[in-house]
Amino acid sequence: MSTESIDPRFTDIDLWPTGNAVQAMIEGQLAAVAALQGQARAIAAAAEAAAGRLRAGGRLVYAGAGTSGRVAVQDGVELGPTYGWPEARQVYLMAGGLRALTEAVEGAEDDADAARAEIAAAGVGANDVVIGVAASGRTRYTVAAIEAARAAGALTLAIANNPDTPLLRAAEHAVLVDTGSEIVAGSTRMKAGTAQKAALNLFSTATMIRLGYVYRGQMVAMRMANAKLQVRGRAMVARLAGVDEDAAGAALEAAGRDIRRAVLIARGASPEDAAARLDAAGGSLRATLEQ
Repeated sequence: MSTESIDPRFTDIDLWPTGNAVQAMIEGQLAAVAALQGQARAIAAAAEAAAGRLRAGGRLVYAGAGTSGRVAVQDGVELGPTYGWPEARQVYLMAGGLRALTEAVEGAEDDADAARAEIAAAGVGANDVVIGVAASGRTRYTVAAIEAARAAGALTLAIANNPDTPLLRAAEHAVLVDTGSEIVAGSTRMKAGTAQKAALNLFSTATMIRLGYVYRGQMVAMRMANAKLQVRGRAMVARLAGVDEDAAGAALEAAGRDIRRAVLIARGASPEDAAARLDAAGGSLRATLEQ
């Protein structure tokens, strides 16, 4: 596997001046993101297919082990505050359980039976989207999760850093981010992990865009969970509705701090009408305004 190979350029990196070592690692990180070139079509196809399943009420299910599993969970947990994605429609399948997010669980990544059991216990079905992430592309837990999910009719996406691997073959949609050898051999938390996070960012953001949670380049479904975001939300409503910030603030309060509903209220809709119109448009502010 290329992610496990030793790059002879860095065999003496422990003897290098620290500045030189850091510079080499920076170049490795840039190369990791560059490895996504050529995967835009695959990521876009997966996002469009995922949006279709999610519109039907499905869930996002992230599966992985070790570093890859932690990267996958990080992508998922950011969707709630950023796009208002409901926590009830997120599932995290981590080899060794969620305690493996903070500590190593010996042998968990090899437990294919556990993955199959967890897919069944989660009731994964046709409307769900299951994302499996593994640098090697061979992790038994993750491969088994994708195989079981696909057998259950779910949409499946695999992200791996080695070509022609079981994980990529198992999924309906496959994204290969071929990052090659690591500067510190086998440390897939470096280049491979960076590329995985970037691929997940692209996929989940594109999916949220297709679901209508972005309007005019803005996060109109975000949760205003702190003072900074409340200021941002008022400015967003004012800008999109063409009102001053006092009117935007009043509309947000009437809308229960939902930016999309607040835009409609600021433009003259009642709170009840705004909610009904958004629901009818699947939560898309653009579709609601175009109606």
